[in-house]
Amino acid sequence: MSAAVIHALPSATRDARRLGDALGIVTHDIAIHAFPDGELRVTVAAAEPVTILYAPLDRPNDKLVAILFAAEALRRNGARRLILVAPYLCYMRQDTAFQPGEAISQRVIGRILAHAFDRIVTVDAHLHRTRDIRSVFPGADADDLSAVPAIAAALRTPGLDPDTIVVGPDSESRIWVNHLAAELGFSSAVADKQRHGDRSVDITFAEPSMLAGRPALLIDDIVSSGGTLIACARALRSAGVRSVDVIVTHALFAMDLMPAFTAAGIRSVRSTHSVLHPTNAIPLDGILADALRCEMSGHAAGVTT
Repeated sequence: MSAAVIHALPSATRDARRLGDALGIVTHDIAIHAFPDGELRVTVAAAEPVTILYAPLDRPNDKLVAILFAAEALRRNGARRLILVAPYLCYMRQDTAFQPGEAISQRVIGRILAHAFDRIVTVDAHLHRTRDIRSVFPGADADDLSAVPAIAAALRTPGLDPDTIVVGPDSESRIWVNHLAAELGFSSAVADKQRHGDRSVDITFAEPSMLAGRPALLIDDIVSSGGTLIACARALRSAGVRSVDVIVTHALFAMDLMPAFTAAGIRSVRSTHSVLHPTNAIPLDGILADALRCEMSGHAAGVTT
């Protein structure tokens, strides 16, 4: 069996240690020092032939610099297979130039990370026109894991009203909303969304009568400005649902939005541990560990000790 280790950014230590425990390997913190001019000094502990770098990439700019510096140091310290675990992966939305002169951030970040790492593992990447995440990272392995198994496991524990309906805010959510509904044995509904800007959307439901009197479990992959969530909750309340509880994979919103969520009729918000957030309630270490166990065998890329 190959020796393996996890190195984690300081903001992700707790989740990285849980993953390390699931895999039975040691976790080290990456030390980051910021100089007065904003430059960073990054220091890592000893690497192993298989080295996992755990780094949720919300608020990404300094983190991107830090993980690239860490990757360089880990390579020199003996990492022969370097795996980036980024439960939230930044800059995936801009996969084309929507206006003349715009940079295609997905393409840039994908090439940079593919050059630094042998494999990139993420969860519910915010992709639109890109069908296969492997195309984002030329020359590297890549996995876009679904958070649905982790969410379903968490929801089964306390149990839910059997009349619950799983709701998605737009057509892009249809596949994984249906997946979660099937896992839980519930019916599902998906809204029609028209976006007018970053914070302005219209939400409607084709069959509002199927929602009346039922608890709604509103699912979204990413919440940042909160506009879609608020509009969808209001539409659900107008359709007569009994309650609205929200599950989100990536909680990127500021907590000062919570009063607006409550005013829109949202009873609770729970998120996965993809990024550090006060609403975290659903660990991802199980699905991440399942995806990484093949690395522990030493078969990946011929790594041996």
